[in-house]
Amino acid sequence: MDIPAKLLAAYNDQITLELTAETVYRQLAIELDYLDLPGMATWMRIQAEEEVVHANRFIDHVLDRDGHPEIGTIEFPTVKVLTSIDAFEAALKHEQKVSESIRALYRLARDEDDIDSFPLLYDFVNEQIEEESTVSEIIGRIKMIGDDGPGILRLDAELGARSTVDPETAQGL
Repeated sequence: MDIPAKLLAAYNDQITLELTAETVYRQLAIELDYLDLPGMATWMRIQAEEEVVHANRFIDHVLDRDGHPEIGTIEFPTVKVLTSIDAFEAALKHEQKVSESIRALYRLARDEDDIDSFPLLYDFVNEQIEEESTVSEIIGRIKMIGDDGPGILRLDAELGARSTVDPETAQGL
């Protein structure tokens, strides 16, 4: 069950990217808290926790296959947030980057004929479709609300009701 060297390096890059996503979401939560939108900030913090679960799934996969997972340098992209839509557009941009990385991993696994990677990567392809869709929907709702303060506060309260990530149930994505 050895992982081909190219694929191992790509998995390590993915682990680093997932942990970078965690940092991005944490900063977005801070920005939303600063804008007095605690519900949206809570949504972002929970999303950050989910990214750690994702990184751990990749780490476990590499370990289960006698590979050596390594976290690379986490480069934090600058996020400029003046409004709630700025925060969610930054989140969508990062999710799109993660999605492309997952697709690249899938293509590499296919090229390396590493069928042992397919179940994990298939789960993540589906996960990324869901992630992008969810954030896109929130952006659409913010655009519909526009500058309506009560509407933003209702959405803030709704997003703040999101439950925390349970690492046990998140293992199946």
